[in-house]
Amino acid sequence: MFRSATFKLTMWYLAIAMTISIVFSFAIYNVATRDIDRGLNREQQRVELEFPNYIGYPSLRQLGNNTAGNERHDVLLRLVALNLFVLVAAGFVSYWLARRTLEPIEAAHEQQKRFTANVSHELRTPLTALRMESEVALLNSKATAKELRETLTSNLEEVTKLDLLINNLLRLSQLEADELQQQFQAVNGKVVAETAVKRIEKLAAGRHISIDKKIENCTVFGDEESLVQLIVILLDNAIKYSPAGKTIFLETSRRGDDVVWQIRDEGNGIPPADLANVFDRFYRADHSREKTSSGGYGLGLSIAKMIADVHNGTITLKSQVGRGTTALVLIPKADS
Repeated sequence: MFRSATFKLTMWYLAIAMTISIVFSFAIYNVATRDIDRGLNREQQRVELEFPNYIGYPSLRQLGNNTAGNERHDVLLRLVALNLFVLVAAGFVSYWLARRTLEPIEAAHEQQKRFTANVSHELRTPLTALRMESEVALLNSKATAKELRETLTSNLEEVTKLDLLINNLLRLSQLEADELQQQFQAVNGKVVAETAVKRIEKLAAGRHISIDKKIENCTVFGDEESLVQLIVILLDNAIKYSPAGKTIFLETSRRGDDVVWQIRDEGNGIPPADLANVFDRFYRADHSREKTSSGGYGLGLSIAKMIADVHNGTITLKSQVGRGTTALVLIPKADS
């Protein structure tokens, strides 16, 4: 598809370039021939003034016409050669421009295809589980009320996962459309951190994990709800991948022109091979972090990174297998 589009776009660019070249050549030829005619007339007038005896002499006029014709022919040949050169040069330049124009579109198309395939796969998994469990329950005529209740509970869990996936996908769409920046205002970094902790406290308590906070007042320009979501995602990951009884450390501070949120856990850590890919959509590590069942879809860190990007900030992860992971978020502080 993109080969055909490249060829068509190249032809369009080439047609535009050659049209411009031919129009200019035509204009140059007209100007040049008029100059040749004017020059010939001036020369004939000079000769007639200096040599009155040759006025109206046919050989002189024929010689002038031959000279003018040769000059016109020479101009025409030069313009044809110039247009041939333009044709070849414009062909290469047009192809290069066509590739440069279509490359980001092709990359976005491929990304969209992968994204659609990943979404289809992720949606199919809980839907298949829902269908199978429901079919088994329907086929079992002797199922007890307890068994049916367990099936319904399991189905509700899958529905919750689907709801989370759909909400995350909608969030990604909003972030990609840059709609978030329209809602930016001054936001207190301390409030962001404390709100995020409140939302995650129940999950942490359920896994017997404590959160050690060291928070100071600082202000950024952004969207409070999105920044809270960013910190919640990082805290959620830290909790999910930490053994029970461990501590997660959350620190908010100022560093130069940035506000810094640092989340450090004492979990399993991330292997170096996985660390470079953790911000990719639907990516989940296959090694030590998988030892704890997260039940996620691999979208959390992608959303976190997009939130940081929209706020002109950065998010980085440092990790050692068996020693934990540190997430560092830097967002430019608000002007005083």
